[in-house]
Amino acid sequence: MNEQILTNARLILHDEVVKGTLVIRNGEIAEISQEISQLPQADNLDGEYLMPGLVELHTDNQEKYFTPRPKVDWPAHMAMATHDAQLIAAGITTSFDSVALGDIIGESTRVEKLDAMIKAIIESERVGLNRANHLLHLRCEVSYPGLMELFERYIGEDLVKLVSVMDHAPGQRQFPPENIPKYREYYMIKYGLSDDKMDDFIALQQANSAQYADPFRRRICEVCHDRGIAIASHDDATLAHAQESAALGMRVAEFPTTLEAAQASHALGLKVLMGAPNIVRGGSHSGNIAAKDLAAAGVLDILSSDYYPSALVQAAFMVANMEDNDYDLARAIGLVTANPAQAANLNDRGMLEVGRRADLVQVNSHSVMPLVERVWCQGKRVF
Repeated sequence: MNEQILTNARLILHDEVVKGTLVIRNGEIAEISQEISQLPQADNLDGEYLMPGLVELHTDNQEKYFTPRPKVDWPAHMAMATHDAQLIAAGITTSFDSVALGDIIGESTRVEKLDAMIKAIIESERVGLNRANHLLHLRCEVSYPGLMELFERYIGEDLVKLVSVMDHAPGQRQFPPENIPKYREYYMIKYGLSDDKMDDFIALQQANSAQYADPFRRRICEVCHDRGIAIASHDDATLAHAQESAALGMRVAEFPTTLEAAQASHALGLKVLMGAPNIVRGGSHSGNIAAKDLAAAGVLDILSSDYYPSALVQAAFMVANMEDNDYDLARAIGLVTANPAQAANLNDRGMLEVGRRADLVQVNSHSVMPLVERVWCQGKRVF
């Protein structure tokens, strides 16, 4: 029997923080007590925090390692190993690696590298190369004409546990009509388009959205329901958007852009997910609603590191320390552990509870910022 005893720890439980001891046995949490073990083999954590491993629902962090420079391809297993190492060092023990099915530019790097990236994620998980548990999050661009071919190709993969639907066409979600000038400016610079070419580009994106978005969104939701896969909306901006997402059976509202959409989503039973970088930076880089404002309103349910893994643990502690919300430390840590696990139907992790996976993170709170000291995945020390 493989047993580890972690004692004199501040255990961040689902609804409180207590000082005590946690015992790992055969990869699971076997015992939790509020006593300090005197056994000589016990590992003394000196009063540092012990919390569940972080569950990340939306990260595209891996992309930068597969293509570290324009037109530079990196060996797939090495790219995955580097991505995995960065996540583990940030305390993330479960990662939904987000891959975009479709893009606003049909032949973008995302589309070109999609198959190689998905195969690398699957293969590295199969052969045990990863230290974290890597799953797949399919991000479906519903205004992309070739989406359903890609969706049907990958939806049967066992690692697919989350699907989101998004529409980045001008006039939709993230880019409502009043933001089209900002959309225009951004993509003219990004793709080097003239005024005339940009007019054509906008017209094409709007036409594609009008033709494909609604039928693709509905078909994807039907397939996911049949397979028991959780679904997320993306960039909902209005009450009508939230109501549509709820009617389609979505469980997560990713990055709602307004307080109205976030409050409606939360009231309708969707878990509201916002970016941890939004908390760390103090607001949205794109000018949308600030995550701290959703915390103040009591409708922030999940945090995602998005593009910056170490932001996740930092943001959770920041939420707990803010004076304008009702999130104590246990509830704030739930934003990055129990809530995302529950939303994705991963009921074997996300809490310090007997019988759950021993995915654990030791955090030093004595430094100027929360510092991940050690990480265990299924009871195995991986950092």
